[in-house]
Amino acid sequence: MAAHTRWTRLLEILSDQGHLDVLDAAERLGCSAATVRRDLDELARQNLLTRTRGGAVVSTVAYDLPLRYKAARKADEKQRIARAAAELIPAGSTVGINGGTTASEVARELAVRPGPEGASGSGGHPALTVVTNAINIANELAVRPHVKLVLTGGVARPNSYELVGPLVDSVLRTLALDYTVLGVDAVHPRFGAATHDEAEAGANRALAECAGTVVVVADSSKLGRRAFAQVCESTAVSVLVTDRGAPDEAVEEFTALGIDVRRV
Repeated sequence: MAAHTRWTRLLEILSDQGHLDVLDAAERLGCSAATVRRDLDELARQNLLTRTRGGAVVSTVAYDLPLRYKAARKADEKQRIARAAAELIPAGSTVGINGGTTASEVARELAVRPGPEGASGSGGHPALTVVTNAINIANELAVRPHVKLVLTGGVARPNSYELVGPLVDSVLRTLALDYTVLGVDAVHPRFGAATHDEAEAGANRALAECAGTVVVVADSSKLGRRAFAQVCESTAVSVLVTDRGAPDEAVEEFTALGIDVRRV
């Protein structure tokens, strides 16, 4: 098992349990206790956990895994979801995209999609206008001449690379978007789409409220789950794009609410 994969698993165990024992972790990961100790030392150096005698406990940032660790989880499913979501966005649209691994994949799919002949970001009409509060997405799209990029203001949140705070609202309240693509930590038929951080939820809510169509992208592990801060109610979601692992019962609950569920 690669070091990056081990680190992700260790952080997931810590998120679930709040503490971790070296010997137990070694058994779960199928590696030596010495390897686990070295991994924990490295994660502690990155301020992602606190070392204890014989193991580790969570630090404040470990509850919500940083984006660089989330990217390795369900990578194939996220890429399929992203392709399907990108196909929903017609050329010439104005689309909002928040942060997170799946939403970032959607942005990449849109970025590599060829624009119509003559379209550019500086002359004529752009093939696509993207409004985002994610600085990693902005970094990738800024060099695409067929994409008009609008970046909200705000304070950067290190775990997700998203800009949050009142500056986001001040920009988005003046805009009208055709679509918003939301990556979330959980989506529940009764409790809606949600994320772990309330400031992040507020920025994402603002993106949803100014869109004509809200597309939630979430792998099947996030369906039927709840997270701390609501982004929007289920009734605000037009389309839910998930993977083929989504159980029929969950899909039926969302469909009954009028949500178009796409399993890819």
